Amino acid sequence: MKLILSRKGFDSSAGGCPNPQFPDGRLLALPIPDQRSRIAYGDLHHGDVNVGDLVEQLTKRGVRANHGAHLDPDMTPGHYRRSQGWRPVLGQAGSAQGHLRKQAVGVGDVFLYFGLFREIEHLEEGWRFKPGAPPKHVLWGWMQIAQVLKVDELDLHNEHSWLSYHPHCHGEADDNNTIYVSANRLKINGRTTQLPGHGVFASAGKKQILTDPAARSPSFWRLPRWFFPDNGQPPLSYHAKPERWSRDARHCFLRSAARGQEFVLDTQYYPDAIRWLKGLVNSSF
Repeated sequence: MKLILSRKGFDSSAGGCPNPQFPDGRLLALPIPDQRSRIAYGDLHHGDVNVGDLVEQLTKRGVRANHGAHLDPDMTPGHYRRSQGWRPVLGQAGSAQGHLRKQAVGVGDVFLYFGLFREIEHLEEGWRFKPGAPPKHVLWGWMQIAQVLKVDELDLHNEHSWLSYHPHCHGEADDNNTIYVSANRLKINGRTTQLPGHGVFASAGKKQILTDPAARSPSFWRLPRWFFPDNGQPPLSYHAKPERWSRDARHCFLRSAARGQEFVLDTQYYPDAIRWLKGLVNSSF
């Protein structure tokens, strides 16, 4: 099994601001803007919050409710009305998909989605980022891969009609354009567990926060100590330079790459990662 730390949602370049963490701790990874998308932000809902209203307020109308939203990864049933047969999915293309292919990512591997989040508060005039609340990188969801589909080979009129809404089915031709479909139950070492194969974490608990609480930048992470690449272990992809890594008696510290969407870790060399993954998923209940 490989774990893929997958950067998804708004940030300073895509969307122009962090993703919101609500006062009750809930996380919402905002789809990045996409002019070609047939889905507008105003079409999306997060509980009783209209996402179009939310992004207009948080971006100070830099992103509008009628702008196209790249709903990907698409993880939460209540966000948008879809066809029968829908399952959570992730689309990937271009160089990021090339990296996943080079790392031999496929069925049984697990995406751990992370993004840049900041606490928000609600005033009479609407939502705003909470003054003084620092941005931080947080794990917000997971998805084990059950199927890998090439978009060019999809039958969008019959077998795969439930995917016809997805933004990766509306773009330009790309041989790398791929859709990953979620598993229903998490399978580990060939055994199907009772844990869900996909989901969104209920809140930003200690286990979900990647950013070191003592760091000034969200890109400086504090991870479990076993993450440290030692004794010839291949490091998390995109992080081969030794100067990125350090550790103390309890933790591993990483200066994470500012670029790149998909960071791959092979659990063959990091067996403690399986227990860590189980703990993360269990904490979602």
